[in-house]
Amino acid sequence: MSPSTRHLRDAAFIDGVRTPFGKAGGMYAETRADDLVVNCIRELLRRHPSLPPERIGDVAIAATNQIGDQGLTIGRTAALLAGLPRSVPGYAIDRMCAGAMTAVTTAASGIAFGAYDAVIAGGVEHMGRHPMGEGIDPNPRFLSEKLVDPSALVMGNTAENLHDRFPHLTKERADAYAAASQAKLAKAYADGKIQPDLVPVATRSQEEGWGLATADEPPRPDTTVEGLAGLRTPFRPHGRVTAGNAAGLNDGATAALLTGTDTAAELGLTPKMLLVSYAFTGVEPEVMGVGPIPATERALRQAGLSMDDIGLIEINEAFAVQVLAFLDHFGISDDDPRVNPYGGAIAVGHPLASSGVRLMNQLAREFEDRPDVRYGITTLCVGLGMGGTVVWENPHHAANQQASGQQRAANPSDTSKEDVA
Repeated sequence: MSPSTRHLRDAAFIDGVRTPFGKAGGMYAETRADDLVVNCIRELLRRHPSLPPERIGDVAIAATNQIGDQGLTIGRTAALLAGLPRSVPGYAIDRMCAGAMTAVTTAASGIAFGAYDAVIAGGVEHMGRHPMGEGIDPNPRFLSEKLVDPSALVMGNTAENLHDRFPHLTKERADAYAAASQAKLAKAYADGKIQPDLVPVATRSQEEGWGLATADEPPRPDTTVEGLAGLRTPFRPHGRVTAGNAAGLNDGATAALLTGTDTAAELGLTPKMLLVSYAFTGVEPEVMGVGPIPATERALRQAGLSMDDIGLIEINEAFAVQVLAFLDHFGISDDDPRVNPYGGAIAVGHPLASSGVRLMNQLAREFEDRPDVRYGITTLCVGLGMGGTVVWENPHHAANQQASGQQRAANPSDTSKEDVA
């Protein structure tokens, strides 16, 4: 095939899994970061036996702190540890909180170009072993030449800056949003919406011996607005950002299986989501929390859509004020049912580089529950002033079901294994 006749392929999100998220220094205190990733990769393979492991073209795993058990090109080492064929390569990637999202979009781009048929992409962060900023050496020019404000290097300070810039985004609104996130996650757990994506992880501690992590550790389902009001503000005296209206320090891993839609049909794999467009943008580092706004605008523009077309929004809750800034910009109410219907990172946790796929897992589950919704987005803010957004299409929507039926009618001999079953 000559370059002039090359055609891009459609990329599909087949499945995603994650470990239960832990508190830094909590249930995973003596568990290795790379072993968390291995658990996710093995679970994806177990769930999809029709996928020959040798068909996996790459393993892309993100980590923000690529040292210790998160170093040594973790995509490759995790692939070997998970038992994938040695012919399957892997690599590490870093875009801070958008690490797993970038792993997915990079891998999907390779699928679209025809570089490979199937990819595993995800992320890991063990903040108990590797605190944010461990081992880094910021160039002194950042401050000496005033390239950024000193607050840009501390994420909590950037959230306080957002409160300064948008005074109407009050601490009271942030606390109310945070309490609602906790309540929504508790309901999602009660309804069995979270558990299907979780991979049990064997744990151990010197005090309690061996255990099994089967549920997230960070949630505080009894959170109330009144209780949040009295929490201290660690980033600024008399500030507005607290441990209650921000995501915590967490440990956890995620992984997703992506394929071309043609490969999915060939192997009898059922896509949970179809990738429509994606975008990453830069903003002022001092207010990195607004990053999802221009990223979403660009991704929607590329897709030929508007926010009115988006029926579900999974936005990472690094800080409540960051979510509120996004909602206000697009004219969305704080309690809009489209937004994080199963709760968000304030409740479930935010292990930095892994969170992008956690958003995708929840959106995929919500798509199954809402076949009336055609499009959704996953979006998050990123340290040092960036944002990332992915637009997804729901394969369960009537328009896609009709198109699929027409294709089968036109090609009756092109029957997948699932159709035969």
